[in-house]
Amino acid sequence: MKLLYFAWLRSKTGIGQETVDPPEEVRTVADLLAWLPTRGPGFAAALANPAVVRVAVNQEYARPDHPLRRGDEVALFPPVTGG
Repeated sequence: MKLLYFAWLRSKTGIGQETVDPPEEVRTVADLLAWLPTRGPGFAAALANPAVVRVAVNQEYARPDHPLRRGDEVALFPPVTGG
């Protein structure tokens, strides 16, 4: 699974993208957001409040119950506002 981090999520994790092989119990976006903070202090800081993190799976906005597959591209970013 390819993960992309944007804005302050990139700053706090220290990486812009990575490929991960999450544990079998990570089956949904919510599971991923619960697992990522266990990977270290930067991830814990970036995901301290997962309610403010937006997620896209394969370039489509995804809800917490959205299922994940091994080959997915998952982007994590802060809320976007328009003007």
